[in-house]
Amino acid sequence: MELRMAMVAIGMAVGLVWGAAMLAAQEKAVTNPAAADAAAVKEGASLFRSNCSPCHGVNARGGGRGPDLTSGRWRHGGTDAEIFRTISDGVPGTEMPANSFEDSEIWAIVAYLRSLAPAKGAVTGDAKKGEAIFWDQAGCGSCHMVRGRGGRLGPDLSRVGAARSAEYLEESVREPSKQLSDGLVDPNNHYGNPLVYDTVTVMTKSGETVKGVAKNEDTFSIQMMDMRQQLRVFLKKDLKEVKHERTSLMPAYSEEQVSAEQLRDVVAYLEGLE
Repeated sequence: MELRMAMVAIGMAVGLVWGAAMLAAQEKAVTNPAAADAAAVKEGASLFRSNCSPCHGVNARGGGRGPDLTSGRWRHGGTDAEIFRTISDGVPGTEMPANSFEDSEIWAIVAYLRSLAPAKGAVTGDAKKGEAIFWDQAGCGSCHMVRGRGGRLGPDLSRVGAARSAEYLEESVREPSKQLSDGLVDPNNHYGNPLVYDTVTVMTKSGETVKGVAKNEDTFSIQMMDMRQQLRVFLKKDLKEVKHERTSLMPAYSEEQVSAEQLRDVVAYLEGLE
């Protein structure tokens, strides 16, 4: 009896492995029927701007919630079929939701994303020097975490190299408020959640002023992380004012503070975090 059960278990395991292999082979063989179709690319661009840009940025170069989709690095599979599945089914455990697009609309979005993929240039900086600048000279680690080390006030950068292009990273150092000031508001946000990493200042009726990063907000309360990196929750009935500044707490680093060469080194370090 035990032998028979063991054989059944082995058979089921083999069947699952075979089924997964067959599914992977089938997905690899699927190609986008809208590939290189100019009309489909145009439709995909419109769909992307309306539905995807609040998380992935207007030009798909990455936003507050979603990664850069032009770098050619696809964390959840880079074939046409795998990208189709990611858009359709979402990614459990992440902020990528399932979507109710028609198949033709998803293929149009895939065609648009393929049209954006640039030739990836070589990163010219010195990653070792960049690591030292990040942690010691520029003090980035006081707000940003990398693999469990660092602060919590800014985004976790543990895998930023897989999610952001070198160009985006450079821009984020020189103009950290750009994505927020561009006004990327999620049209599907029905819960009143603030822009990610938007600076918010609250003043209580008792006269206390607290500045930090907005985390969550609804009709009755606001949750934020203050400058000491403490999580604070306020009831709006106890507040005199709530001010969303649409700017980043991160300072803009000028060339006097971080030279062009040093910036290339920092970006080389960040690009290696995958």
